[in-house]
Amino acid sequence: MPVDLTAPRQHGPVAIRLVKQRDARILQSELLSNRGWLRPWEATSPDGPVSFDMRVGVRRLLQQYRDGGGVPFVMEYDGEIAGQLNVWGIARGSLSSATIGYWVSERFAGRGITPTSVALATDVCFREMGLHRMEICIRPENSASLRVVAKLGFRYEGLRRRFIHIAGDWRDHYAFALVREEVPEGVLQRWVSGRAPAQAADIPQSDRIG
Repeated sequence: MPVDLTAPRQHGPVAIRLVKQRDARILQSELLSNRGWLRPWEATSPDGPVSFDMRVGVRRLLQQYRDGGGVPFVMEYDGEIAGQLNVWGIARGSLSSATIGYWVSERFAGRGITPTSVALATDVCFREMGLHRMEICIRPENSASLRVVAKLGFRYEGLRRRFIHIAGDWRDHYAFALVREEVPEGVLQRWVSGRAPAQAADIPQSDRIG
C-alpha cells in the first residue's frame, strides 16, 4: 500500500498535496491558459499527438499512485492551485529511487513555489516513503528550472543526450540528484537555513550546451 499523502505538506504559503479527481477542471484550465508558457518544456509522444483530457490524466496518475509507481501532487499557493509536481518512475529494492517533474502557471512564477515544492516532495520521498535517491532532469535551455536545482543544492550528475521527447523532438537534458545521506536535516531545512552547497549544481564547461 502507498504512503497516505492526502494531508498537505506546507511551508509558508506553499503547499503540496495529492491530486484529486475534482482538480482536473482547474488543472486543464491552467494548462490551456498557459500554452505558450509551458509548451517548450512539455513531454510529447514520438508516436504523434495524444488526447489532452485532464480527467483521464488525473485518473491515470492516481492509479499509478495506488500501484506504487508514482505520486501526483498539486502545488498550491495560499490555497490556490499553482501547478503540478509528479514523482514518477518509483523503483524499490536495490535502486530505491524516483524522478521529479513539474510545471507552474506563469501567473505564479517568481514566488518560490517550485523550489519549495520540490524540497517538500523530496523530503516526503526520503523520510516517509524511504526512497534513497531523487533525480531531476532539465533541458539546458530551461534557466528557471536550473535555478531551482541550484538553490536546493541538487548535485550535477551529467549530460543525457536526446533523453526525453519534449516539444516534438528528442531533447538533451542535464541530470541532477540527491541521495538521502546528503540531507539528514531534510532538503527544505537545509535550503531555508542557507546550508545548501552553492556549487553543487554547477555544470562543467565540457557539458555545457548553448
